[in-house]
Amino acid sequence: MNHKKVKKEGLRKGGFTFKQFFVAHDKCAMKVGTDGVLLGAWAPIEGVKTILDIGTGSGLITLMLAQRAVQAEFIDGIELDEQAALQAMENAQGSLWDPLIHIHHCDIYHYAQQTDKSYDLIVSNPPYFEPAVACRDDVREQARYTKTLTHDGLLDSAQALITENGVFCVVLPYFIGEQFIEIAQKKEWVLVNRVNVKDSADKPYHRILLAFQRQNRETINCSIDELIIRNSDGHYTDEFRTWVTDFYLYY
Repeated sequence: MNHKKVKKEGLRKGGFTFKQFFVAHDKCAMKVGTDGVLLGAWAPIEGVKTILDIGTGSGLITLMLAQRAVQAEFIDGIELDEQAALQAMENAQGSLWDPLIHIHHCDIYHYAQQTDKSYDLIVSNPPYFEPAVACRDDVREQARYTKTLTHDGLLDSAQALITENGVFCVVLPYFIGEQFIEIAQKKEWVLVNRVNVKDSADKPYHRILLAFQRQNRETINCSIDELIIRNSDGHYTDEFRTWVTDFYLYY
C-alpha cells in the first residue's frame, strides 16, 4: 500500500512522525506504509524477549515492536541495502530504544548461518513480486521483488532462527499470502493466526497478516480475523483506530 495513504498529519518531508518516534525514510526504497504499520501493531508480543525483523528497511516495524514489547531484551533488524540499513540505525539511535535495537547490514541467509542467536518473534514485510519487468531503480527492485529473498529462503531462515515456541509473522498481498501459506505448510510450519485485510467493506481483501509456529501439534485451530481499514465515508474504522492509537498522531 502506498505510503501516501498513511494518515497525513504524521507525514513530513523525508519521513513520518509517530507519537513516540520519528522514522526518516528518504534513503530507503520502500517508504513508511500501512503494511508495515499493520504488522508492527499486530505481531504478538506476550512473553517475547528476543525479536528479529527481516528486511527492516527504515526500521519502522522494529521501532513499533520496541515500543510495544517493553519486556524485550534485544531487537535485531536485518537489512541488505546499505543506505536503508544506515537509515534504520540512525532512526534507532534517535529513539528511546537505542540500547535495545541492533541493525545488521547483511544478507539474512548469511546471518542465519553465522549467528548463535534465536528469537521468540520473527517478523518480515518481505518482497513479494516474482522477478519480471525490472524496476527503474535497482534498490527498489531489491525491496519489492523476490530475486534476492525468496519465500522459500525466508521460511528456511526463520526456521533456523526461531525458538521452540516462537512465532513468525509476515504481511503480504492477499493472494500471494495464500500461496505463502501453502509453501509454509509444506515446510511443516503451522498457521496459528491470520487477519484478512480490506480497505473498505465493499472492496475485496488486499492484504493478509499471517502468524506461524513450528510446534508439533496433532490438532490446531487457526484464529481467523478480519480488519476493514476505512468506512464508506473514507475515514478510518473504529477497529483500525484501535490498532494504531498508540502510534498515529491525534488518535
